[in-house]
Amino acid sequence: MPRFDSRTAHAGFSLPEVLVAMAVLGILAAMSVGSGQRSLALMRVESTSRRLALGLEQARQAAARHGQPCALALGPSGWREPSGGSLPACGISDGAEQEHQAGVELRHNLPAALRFSSNGLVLDGGTVLIAAEGIELRRCLVLSLPLGVVRLGRYSGPADGKPSSSACLADGAL
Repeated sequence: MPRFDSRTAHAGFSLPEVLVAMAVLGILAAMSVGSGQRSLALMRVESTSRRLALGLEQARQAAARHGQPCALALGPSGWREPSGGSLPACGISDGAEQEHQAGVELRHNLPAALRFSSNGLVLDGGTVLIAAEGIELRRCLVLSLPLGVVRLGRYSGPADGKPSSSACLADGAL
């Protein structure tokens, strides 16, 4: 039968020690949640920018493959068929049609319908700005004329988010 030892009865933690340990754990948990949200926002911006570039490439290929001009429109959640107009939709595959990414904002100065020639060249130019709350990284997708060159970079323009092709800088991370 075990005996009662008065030395082991006081071997536990005191209430102030437990409260300090819980406070430290709470601070660490709050820091990791904030970091996780920033990482998620960063991944959403990166994913959206790459999917927009993929959609452009698929539209180019569709125009060249069919040998006829076509058009795409950029909506609040990504590429879609243009409404109205004389050109048919490019018919990009479902991988390039974007589902809405919560928290990602798209701003652009593209025309209502982005046109592609029968050999796959982009006939219109502009800039798309991709941003999300909680992170400073803003991506930009530039379509420059006359050859329809598409470039993905880091936007370093004013905070108001008005797209400007001169503010889209090359990013070594891409």
